Amino acid sequence: MSSTIDVETLARTRLRSLRSTLGYSLEELAERTHLSPSTISRIETGKRTLGLDVLVPLAQALGVSLDALFETPGDEDVVIRPSPHSSGGHTTWPLSRPDGRTVAIKMRLEPTAAAPTQRVHPGHDWFVVIEGRVHLHLGERQVEVGTGEAAEFSTMTPHAISAIGGPAEVVMIFDREGQRAHVHQ
Repeated sequence: MSSTIDVETLARTRLRSLRSTLGYSLEELAERTHLSPSTISRIETGKRTLGLDVLVPLAQALGVSLDALFETPGDEDVVIRPSPHSSGGHTTWPLSRPDGRTVAIKMRLEPTAAAPTQRVHPGHDWFVVIEGRVHLHLGERQVEVGTGEAAEFSTMTPHAISAIGGPAEVVMIFDREGQRAHVHQ
């Protein structure tokens, strides 16, 4: 029975923390969920039972799954043990959870003779070069980015990256739309 109370306390804490982090007042969240501010307050403080009738609209309004509200922490929720995936002239290691809103990957690029195919997709990309040098191809432009330097750009501009003069490693962060364009080339 105590584990049920612990899980409920965890869910209530997560609901309050998410509301606060997203900057919603009780009234603003009430408007988004069609629940009353007092109901939300009672849920967060443990004075109202947790039921699907309130959890579903709260989770939807806060942009999380019901599972995320009740997951009990263990090391696996913190430590990511990436395994490499190779394709063509690059190897990628996922550095984020598969269900997150953003995706982080480490990518090792090998120099190639052919110019890379530039792609366009909705979103914004960011990367930092952790070893070597790369060309960021942005339409007709080529921007050199070296070790320790970062680049950020709109992905509606045709873009690709390639290694210069030897292998290069980058860490990239992008949204789910970007994942389809980068990881599954």
